[in-house]
Amino acid sequence: MSNPEGLRALEEQRLGPVLRRREQIRPGTTDQRLLDTEGDSQWVHTDPWRVMRIQSEFVEGFGALAELPGAISVFGSARTPVGTPEYEAGVQLGRALADAGFAVITGGGPGVMEAANKGAREAKGISVGLGIELPFEQGINAHVDIGVNFRYFFVRKTMFVKYAQGFVVLPGGLGTLDELFEALTLVQTRKVTRFPIVLFGKDYWSGLVDWLRDTVIAQGKASERDLMLFHVTDDVDEAVAMVSKETGR
Repeated sequence: MSNPEGLRALEEQRLGPVLRRREQIRPGTTDQRLLDTEGDSQWVHTDPWRVMRIQSEFVEGFGALAELPGAISVFGSARTPVGTPEYEAGVQLGRALADAGFAVITGGGPGVMEAANKGAREAKGISVGLGIELPFEQGINAHVDIGVNFRYFFVRKTMFVKYAQGFVVLPGGLGTLDELFEALTLVQTRKVTRFPIVLFGKDYWSGLVDWLRDTVIAQGKASERDLMLFHVTDDVDEAVAMVSKETGR
């Protein structure tokens, strides 16, 4: 008795854990394609190869940062000019955090990031910069002692959280807001615990805090206790005291 059409033996190709049938079967074998020097080089741009690059970024990041002491990630605008009050606040924060025994982690770029790295280095602390590949990226600033450049934002953001015990967030733009709200979400959902978040600059952050309270919370999109996920201050010593207290230092 013949098999029904749907049960007829299929031509199959097994490539490791991947099964291919019908029109999706590829000619040759994996080894053949690997050893073929005249083959198509487009494979380096495929998603499976990207997975390997993503894996390598995690390995490099973990290897570079695994032996850091307790650290604080400092965020803020790359566009903050040298010599402005915000820049000087970044220097003071970096210096005070290093004096308190923290390594200082930034995005490695100019502006506030450079300022915090500068302060940490001047205080003989560990100054870390986690850069990102961008069309307008200016490279790792000169005050970084340990620097890692990343292709992928999500790998870099993992490093900011994994190797930091808290965040201090100075005035910044979309990238700073992205990092801030990711940290708030991780704390709110308890993906991380005992993770202080300090917003530095009351005038800059007051509008955001008002919007969260008067719109987001007022409309039931968040709860009143979510305002307790962060602190706002204008004082460097207070900011360092806040992160020190919540990290048990």
